[in-house]
Amino acid sequence: MLKAIIFDLDGTLLDRDTSLKAFVENQHQRMAELQHIDKSVYVNRFVALDQRGYVWKDQVYQQLIHEFDLALQWEDLLEDYMHQFSLHCVGFPNLHELLIYLKESGFKLGLISNGYGTFQMKNMEALRISTYFDTILVSEIEGLRKPDPEIFHRALHRLGAQPGEAAYVGDHPENDVQASRRVGMKGIWKEDDHFAGNFEREYTIRDLMELKKYLEQLHTGST
Repeated sequence: MLKAIIFDLDGTLLDRDTSLKAFVENQHQRMAELQHIDKSVYVNRFVALDQRGYVWKDQVYQQLIHEFDLALQWEDLLEDYMHQFSLHCVGFPNLHELLIYLKESGFKLGLISNGYGTFQMKNMEALRISTYFDTILVSEIEGLRKPDPEIFHRALHRLGAQPGEAAYVGDHPENDVQASRRVGMKGIWKEDDHFAGNFEREYTIRDLMELKKYLEQLHTGST
């Protein structure tokens, strides 16, 4: 019987693609030194260099300065990103509805996110979701990152759950779904068109509230 649900953040609860685009468009609008670049060109190049968040922004901004010959320091652009990104955070549809349902149903909730501690915590606060979770693990604070099995075991220990009593919901096939399944959890894929779907998982959701259907099926033994 499941007693704990653990989530990824970016691409699972946080609509990072929409949030990032909104931030980059706003940064272009606010900074006079960027006005000589067409906005769509700047946004598209930023998104390409970002590689869905797997390249940290110090490298992204250094490359942008080089390519566009910007009269800016990458450190200043990075600081702007760190302080302003959370203002543009957008959650996926039914985010709060799902978390409220899970809490009212008695599940222990956890979150594991790769990333920088203060930055990710600000993003969660912007989404107004921090209070739903019984434990939150961010890789910089924990000193390890997904897909390391230890970060999943650490979350389970804090929730008082065994691997077989927990499910993990994430968008990344390896770092989220496969990594959680290797420690004995149920791996649920938050479907993302960027990734191919030919890997093992217990269930696939497109909308967050589809998780409710899966849990109801488990309860009735129909999965």
